Amino acid sequence: MKKQFNANKRKEKGQRLSVPETIDVPPEEQPPLFSLRYVNKDYSISKCTKDEKAAFADTLYQLSQLRWSQIKASSRHGLGYEKIDRNVIKSSIPSHIKDDVNLIAFRFCGLAPMVGYRDGAVFYIIWLDRDFTLYPHS
Repeated sequence: MKKQFNANKRKEKGQRLSVPETIDVPPEEQPPLFSLRYVNKDYSISKCTKDEKAAFADTLYQLSQLRWSQIKASSRHGLGYEKIDRNVIKSSIPSHIKDDVNLIAFRFCGLAPMVGYRDGAVFYIIWLDRDFTLYPHS
């Protein structure tokens, strides 16, 4: 005999989440938040190997333990970043990224960069350049 769902049954209460207030904390003193909302399909996580995916997750975790001010002071080949001239990008740049927005690159697997832009505390990842084809690398 199947049990029928009782719509009147009281739902159990879940634990409440509390998010730390960051209203008065400048973005430079916050840890980065990461977004994959605008990732280019040709440079996405689905193109990565298992090891590259693991390195990507590890890098996001390591960066999330720092504040933007600490990241800014780090080496570009470590946990820091470097600016990338938009004129050297070989892929189309999403139309919502205006000309005055700086593109920056973090290393996520060896020297392979993840490239995107920062808006406040959020880093929007656009490209995972795992095969070094997005722009000329020196």
